Amino acid sequence: MMTTLVVLAVVAAVFAAGYGFVAWRDRARQASGEESAAARDARARQQRYDAERHGAQGEARHRDRGQSPF
Repeated sequence: MMTTLVVLAVVAAVFAAGYGFVAWRDRARQASGEESAAARDARARQQRYDAERHGAQGEARHRDRGQSPF
């Protein structure tokens, strides 16, 4: 019985240490306001690119509709 309790305590300690390390590491990685602004800018540029590409594809389909495939 005592061995089981010791093993469970060691497993809990290892788990707690791993959880603490990951939490500490993630806090160190948190983005600053500057990085957040850069991420928002990148998302906006990607959305503009997607919209332009979608519009260009629609124009090509509309242009090709009147033509015969043969």
